[in-house]
Amino acid sequence: MKRKQELIELSKPFIEHLYNFVKGSNFFTILTDENGCILNVIGDEEILEEAFSLKMVPGAYMDEKNIGTNAMSLVLTEKKPVQISGEDHYINAYHKWTCSAAPIMDVNNKLIGVLDLTGYYNSVNSHTLGMVVAAVNAMEKMLEIVEFNKKLELAKIYTDTIIESIPAGIMTSDLNGNIKSINKHITYMFGYTEEEIKQKKAWDLFEDWDNVQKSIRLKDSYSDEDVFVNSRKNVLQYSLSVYPILGIAENISGMVYVFKEVKKVRKLANKIMGRQAIYTFDKIIGQNKEFIKTIEFAKQIADSRSTILIMGESGTGKEVFAQSIHNYSNRCNEAFVALNCGAIPKNLIESELFGYEEGAFTGAKRNGHPGKFEIADGGTIFLDEIGEMPLDMQTRLLRVIEESAVSRIGSTKEIVVDVRIIAATNKDLVDEVSRGNFRKDLFYRLNVLPLRLTALRHRRDDIPLLINYFMNRISKRINKKMLEIPKEYLRTLVEYDWPGNIRELENLIELILNTGDIYDINIKSKKTIQNGYIEDTDESDFNLENIEKEHIVKTLRRFNGNITNSAKALGIGRNTLYRKIEKYKELR
Repeated sequence: MKRKQELIELSKPFIEHLYNFVKGSNFFTILTDENGCILNVIGDEEILEEAFSLKMVPGAYMDEKNIGTNAMSLVLTEKKPVQISGEDHYINAYHKWTCSAAPIMDVNNKLIGVLDLTGYYNSVNSHTLGMVVAAVNAMEKMLEIVEFNKKLELAKIYTDTIIESIPAGIMTSDLNGNIKSINKHITYMFGYTEEEIKQKKAWDLFEDWDNVQKSIRLKDSYSDEDVFVNSRKNVLQYSLSVYPILGIAENISGMVYVFKEVKKVRKLANKIMGRQAIYTFDKIIGQNKEFIKTIEFAKQIADSRSTILIMGESGTGKEVFAQSIHNYSNRCNEAFVALNCGAIPKNLIESELFGYEEGAFTGAKRNGHPGKFEIADGGTIFLDEIGEMPLDMQTRLLRVIEESAVSRIGSTKEIVVDVRIIAATNKDLVDEVSRGNFRKDLFYRLNVLPLRLTALRHRRDDIPLLINYFMNRISKRINKKMLEIPKEYLRTLVEYDWPGNIRELENLIELILNTGDIYDINIKSKKTIQNGYIEDTDESDFNLENIEKEHIVKTLRRFNGNITNSAKALGIGRNTLYRKIEKYKELR
């Protein structure tokens, strides 16, 4: 009874409706399950008492095995409507009855029960079976509706669960901006209750409604646009995408809005675009005592919110330290955005740093563009070569540091940002301040936590360690065999002043690995080491083609002009060597 409760409840109105047609004519109805077990019996009192006396009660079985041939047992076997009268029944006591029964099938055409209408032999005609069949058909239609509703309910549960699990605010409206539905994230993002939001229009919640409506009506895209929203507390910025809801005839009947937090979108973009810091302190090579102290100090200040100024000569690894500090800090999972202030034209640095609004200048993107500070929100911005920043930009940067907010070009609205600033320079900023090239107040704002990196010539004990490190790493990257640096040449490298610092050393090791000849490689600087003596060279020694030409000449001389042996020694093909000789015609 418990297992079949749904069938019992669903069938009640249909059984009662069927019984009402024959009420007072000595009939009773029986509902059984797929095994012939009686689930429900209703009927006229006189015939019902007789049936009960024959143990035709809920819980009894009407199948062939238990009671022999009857209408219900045949339906269970044949799965077709059946009418049995008189002596066709196996039980003698049933000979005075006519039983009309039909199978009840579920939506998968599986037998789930039988409906029977029984009356005295002389009171039944052929239409009785038709009435039973009609009642069963109505029950089966209702079963389909119930099953369909179950699927709809389940689908709604799935859909609601999926929508609620998406870390974004989702809202729907008609084309007139009347809000129809929202998910819970919308209430968190806007600070209103569900009832309060549904009483508003779409344009009450965010700006740029006209462009959204225009884009959707024209079936144009409106994707990942930055919009300002009117939350309960203040004006916030979110990333908005809008999609049309299409009706049966492909007509647009409404819109779906997807709001995402800008910094989450930017964080994802940073991962995709490779804007994450990759260096960590364990990748910094060095055992020099003073250098170790510098690393320890950098770790100590990593979690501070104060601005860091990294000073050092070119090639000392200022960005490596900046990335390591970021990865060692509590901002390590947020964006790391680097900007070289000396590599960007002066007329573009403002838009790069602070972004711009649509129409701010000729060529500005539609809906504007975020600046580096917005992209780095929650993380770290690394301003390399800060000494090259124009004075007017220094003023704006000072304001950003003091107010923790930026304004895009062409906009009066301020966007609050939480950004850790790390600046770097190879210039003497104190000298630049005295010359009037750098603002004194900005210098003091940046120089809160000064970090000075040691030049390579002041940590000569680390040079052999760095050579081994670069030899191992570069050989794997360019697929070349590692070479061993002879002691006499290693001594020369250690004694060299390395004006280009670590970057110069790394380039030299790569050159050695590419050429495969240690003795014929000159250190690339204004002074070149030849046989242990330092001699002046001109600017042509910096030219890569001149170095290549000189090396080919020496190789050809060593092998007396033999092309095959020379090409093998150079690690190139004979045809390649011929082409290079043709290029440097004077080699002939």
